[in-house]
Amino acid sequence: MIELWPAIDLIDNESVRLTEGDYGTKEVMTRTPQEAIAFYNQFEQVKRIHIVDLMGALHQKPAEEAFIKDLIQTSERPVEIGGGIRKQETIDYYLKNGASYVIVGTRGLQDTEWLKTMTEQYPGKIYLGLDAKKDQVAVNGWTEAMDRTIFDVAEETASLKLGGIIYTDISKDGKMQGPNFELTKALVETTPHPVTASGGIRSLEDMNQLEEAGVKAAIVGKAANTTTFWEGIN
Repeated sequence: MIELWPAIDLIDNESVRLTEGDYGTKEVMTRTPQEAIAFYNQFEQVKRIHIVDLMGALHQKPAEEAFIKDLIQTSERPVEIGGGIRKQETIDYYLKNGASYVIVGTRGLQDTEWLKTMTEQYPGKIYLGLDAKKDQVAVNGWTEAMDRTIFDVAEETASLKLGGIIYTDISKDGKMQGPNFELTKALVETTPHPVTASGGIRSLEDMNQLEEAGVKAAIVGKAANTTTFWEGIN
């Protein structure tokens, strides 16, 4: 069965949501990060909590690692951390302080040899964050486009010991209009790694359709802050 991973995106120790990755659209959530984790801990359907350091992603180095370290301790579920992870020291820090997984985006996409080394040292612990405008890969907090598609990356990383790939269609993110089912399904068919879908997921129906496409997990952001979403899940 497809897994549910609620997202907590952080700026200045606050839980926020962006639309299409635009930092100018920042919306502070009603629950604090601590309250959000306590809320998600109630649901057996939640198998993992997804935490992203948004300013770390933008500035290419962690911005909230001490705060995230404390947050991890409050979760009853495994936690994965992303945002600004460019060095082995950062991976070590999060894993040693309770994170179960880390997400590598820009550095892994720009330096495949480094990514290979990290996956050899931490097999199954590294997830590749594959963020794209439709199928065109974006890096550095989604502010720069690469001359590669998600399918190019899927083929290049097929032999690596990744925990999985997290695919976000930026054009869907934060809009609550549904994920990109077509491209997500095509990615599942291209890579041997488990695929997690992110961006635009709004309901149990969306999750069921992703499951039919072979997706392993769904990261839910804005919808996870609504009552109707949890009523549908239960």
